[in-house]
Amino acid sequence: MSESIRAKVNNLTIRPMTSSDVTKIALLEIEIFPDPWPVAAFNLELNQPDRGVLVAESDGVIIGYAAYITTFGEAHLTNIAVTPAYRGKNIAKLLLNSILGIAREAECEYIFLDVRPSNTAAIELYRKYGFQDLYRRPDYYHNPVEDANVMVKNLREEDSQNGLV
Repeated sequence: MSESIRAKVNNLTIRPMTSSDVTKIALLEIEIFPDPWPVAAFNLELNQPDRGVLVAESDGVIIGYAAYITTFGEAHLTNIAVTPAYRGKNIAKLLLNSILGIAREAECEYIFLDVRPSNTAAIELYRKYGFQDLYRRPDYYHNPVEDANVMVKNLREEDSQNGLV
């Protein structure tokens, strides 16, 4: 994983997940989501060339994370979470910026994500970052049952508009 994804802002560090983080992240997942990923899912993310998890850590405490896949010129933000006590402090923005940087480094043209329609705060954040609604996956989430909004962002279009290509 590239050193460019390591970031330190004040007492916050964004870094790649290690095996010693997995249990802590799984506990955070249980705290935040009604249908959490199991520990095994996070273990599968370790040491994979096309996927990973970034950890947001403050004073040695994991306060958030974001998981991603990059493959065939596309990226997928598979999960992003911030503990309730740290919401509203730009942690999700820092994690999202880090994932976007990884996607660009991997020369991805698009980045996709799935989000619950009821998660209006997340949808608002994604729209601020230029994500657009693509389609809906019926009954994608199970606890409670809810559709998923699939959103997409064209990274090359944004880069060309910003003079980066």
